[in-house]
Amino acid sequence: MSLLKDLSAYRFSRYFKLCFILWDTLLLNGAIILSFVIRYDNFDRMHLKEVRTVSLLSNLFWVILLLYKDAYRIIRIERIETILIRMIKHISIHVSLIAVFVTVLKYSDISRLRLLYFYLIFFILLFVSRVVFMKFLKYIRSEGYNFKTVIIVGANDAGENIRRILSKDLTYGYRILGFFDDTVDPFARVSLPVLGKFVDIQDYISTNNVDEMYIALHIDNIKIIHQLTALCERYMVRIKFIPDFQQYTRSRKVEITFYENTPVLMLRKEPLEGSLNRLLKKTVDVCFSLGVIVLIFPWLFPILIILIKMDSPGPIFFRQKRSGRDNKEFWCLKFRTMRVNKAADELQATLGDKRVTKLGAFMRRTNIDELPQFFNVFWGTMSVIGPRPHMLMHTEQYSELINNYLVRHYAKPGISGWAQVNGFRGETKELIEMKDRVDYDIWYIENWSLLLDMKIIYLTVFNVFKGEEKAY
Repeated sequence: MSLLKDLSAYRFSRYFKLCFILWDTLLLNGAIILSFVIRYDNFDRMHLKEVRTVSLLSNLFWVILLLYKDAYRIIRIERIETILIRMIKHISIHVSLIAVFVTVLKYSDISRLRLLYFYLIFFILLFVSRVVFMKFLKYIRSEGYNFKTVIIVGANDAGENIRRILSKDLTYGYRILGFFDDTVDPFARVSLPVLGKFVDIQDYISTNNVDEMYIALHIDNIKIIHQLTALCERYMVRIKFIPDFQQYTRSRKVEITFYENTPVLMLRKEPLEGSLNRLLKKTVDVCFSLGVIVLIFPWLFPILIILIKMDSPGPIFFRQKRSGRDNKEFWCLKFRTMRVNKAADELQATLGDKRVTKLGAFMRRTNIDELPQFFNVFWGTMSVIGPRPHMLMHTEQYSELINNYLVRHYAKPGISGWAQVNGFRGETKELIEMKDRVDYDIWYIENWSLLLDMKIIYLTVFNVFKGEEKAY
């Protein structure tokens, strides 16, 4: 442990950029050598002019990709998954660049199979090295080394929020010492001690080891902010600001774009506004829904039709107008699970609802009643994954009670969604339940990815077999 203590005392971060590039270059050239061993069992072809040119370009392109927008950065609170996704994007760009050069220059001596081996090996080496490195850093920090000590100026919601994020995991490597503020926000649930007022900060940082100061003050305190900035520079404390975006939006994820040198704040970044992402999601929706329609419906539907008819009189399907993307109405399909009643378009199903038939209760628990919505997906009015569509009456009602309710309609409604797999499905007895559901829906819109959709599909199937408390 003494070795870890000695190592943690050094500021390796200043050499990290150089070491990162050198290490990746070493792995890349190692992958090139291994690819020749696997493909040819010798190194004879490595000396060909075309092979050397492509190898040189491979090194050059990878270094440029690492330097582009600080691709080598590793933020303490960044998840391993985020780093790996960034790595996959870089490899994809690298593959494209090399493929273009090989094709345009008509390098016939370049083995495509050998290139495939190279990228597979390079990916594995990068993946393992990134994971091992992050795990090692987390281990060091979990042992109490390589920590950064932090004070927060602003005992308010913004200050408490950054404290919660930095303290979420010990392996992030932050030790929060406390808050400073002249007036504590009585409505903020500040969990750490308030160490003093603004005038006490200088004495504190002069006698204690403070690495970083986070300022979570309103812009009205601009004079204090300027004083603290000068103070931090005098005592070599790195200063970071928590912008007061709450005066503009309650969104958890905002995007800052610069128009020349002027920062412009956008309320939320929507990945599905990108043409490529929308095309990707549309392709998955069409393929997935078509697969279900062709492979499952021909044998399952006749069975369900007979059982529904035997269970109670009435139509096979239940059609209801619901709110779709951009709050446009559409007809949502379901298997009928209730006896025919006049309140179907007004009242949600409740626990022990007498309108639900015995077969209907089973279909609702297993989500079988939602299967006809794959036709909605194929027609384009719904998606496999997205915010669940609500009745028109509920949309009108909750849009008046919840300010950001209609934001959930930026995306196509889904058969299942992020809110549903996190327990927010079925009846909403209190307004707070709908607010929480809306928060999860908005989070999904702001953080969409194909991997997230796959995760939700898996959790939906898993919950069907596990059983859900509100599946009634």
